Amino acid sequence: MTTGRPIPTQDDVLGYFDTLSNWGRWGDDDERGTLNLITDDVRLAAARAVRHGRSVSCAWEVAVPGDMDRSTTVCPCAADMPGAENMPAHFHADRHWGFSSERLGITFHGNTLTHLDSPCHIFWDGSLYNGRPHSSVDAATGSAWAAVTAAADGIVTRGVLLDVAAARDVPWLTPGQGVFPDDLDEAERRQGVRVRPGDAVLLRTGYGRFRHENGAASGFTQAGWHASCLPWLHERGVALIGADTPQDVQPSGYDAVLMPVHAVSLVAMGLWLLDNCDLEACAATATELDQWDFQLAVAPVRFAGTSGSPVNPIATF
Repeated sequence: MTTGRPIPTQDDVLGYFDTLSNWGRWGDDDERGTLNLITDDVRLAAARAVRHGRSVSCAWEVAVPGDMDRSTTVCPCAADMPGAENMPAHFHADRHWGFSSERLGITFHGNTLTHLDSPCHIFWDGSLYNGRPHSSVDAATGSAWAAVTAAADGIVTRGVLLDVAAARDVPWLTPGQGVFPDDLDEAERRQGVRVRPGDAVLLRTGYGRFRHENGAASGFTQAGWHASCLPWLHERGVALIGADTPQDVQPSGYDAVLMPVHAVSLVAMGLWLLDNCDLEACAATATELDQWDFQLAVAPVRFAGTSGSPVNPIATF
């Protein structure tokens, strides 16, 4: 798509760290960033977006590769449990009882698993969101600032799906194609919806369909948000963004910052990110119901000090 707006220069994008900054906006001790835009009234409006009572997942199923750190013990009866002989008789007398248990090791950042990025995930010039030093993140104890536990109460807001692939009349954007503000405007016009302050915006590039039909793509070239969308998101007061890719179009076109959407969003704006969503069921439901807004619920695991969490975002129409 040819954008009608000027494409920002590299200096423009670097300037976003100042012009789009939310540092101090909600106080010097704020770790929640744009989640502050999700007010009680916004949550009530999100509840009113539920008009059909239908829920769909926006996450990929987590497959278990052979090299995942996983152990499973299946106990067909309690008497076979290690240490069962030392348990009270009433516990293991019924020899029909058993259980299974797992220990999982998982790296959720990357290009595959659906996950939430909290602001401490990215540093810029040695700083985290709201001006805290990157030394706030410790290799042993994790982050003492803007970790995923800042969203411990969950994220419940109005979600809006912008289907840019459909707006361009293609099954999916090709790797390296960026999404521009004109695309967002056209998707809104086509779908009869408008993004409001406190909303979560989910961007469909169609990569989910590609992945379902062809498997995950290799390499680091991908469709996604172009950096020029950042002022649009800031002006609309968006609280959370997601995409069916890891957000940034790659290559980004800017040598000085590898992933400008990640860097400016997390560090300057405090804008939380949902990476690697599967938006196909959401898009199919929105098309069937002719409804492109919904209640979105995201509940991160309360991992102390971590820069994110695997999540299963739920859209309820």
